[in-house]
Amino acid sequence: MLVSFEGGCYCSNVRYRISLDHIKDAASSLCHCRNCKKAYGGDFFAAVRVPVNTFQYTSGKAKLHAKDNGSGVMVNREFCDNCGSNIIEYSENVQDTYRYVTIGSLDDPSTFRPEGEIFIKNRLDWVPELPNTYQKYEDD
Repeated sequence: MLVSFEGGCYCSNVRYRISLDHIKDAASSLCHCRNCKKAYGGDFFAAVRVPVNTFQYTSGKAKLHAKDNGSGVMVNREFCDNCGSNIIEYSENVQDTYRYVTIGSLDDPSTFRPEGEIFIKNRLDWVPELPNTYQKYEDD
């Protein structure tokens, strides 16, 4: 059974669709690494991981920015060139496999409740742990 989700940027110039065979093909999480905090201008990055072949731009074109994440791995981030809204990110390690879609860019962000948190060693002390989710320490 195919399930679809749509989203886009703040100004609506860039739109996309995620088409999954099943909702369980997606996995959502919060990332507390320093790079995501800088890139997204927030306390963490809320993302849903989807297989690369399930994500498709339906209108507009996102701009690509690539940067070494500090460990020698390039991270690609795609965003609207007009309003600056972040759409997706993916590292060179998973560029042929996954896209990490910004949950806030979905038309209905409530669909994907985070299942876990990563890089929790960098979680701000005033940001509470999400209950009943996995917690991954990781170095970054």
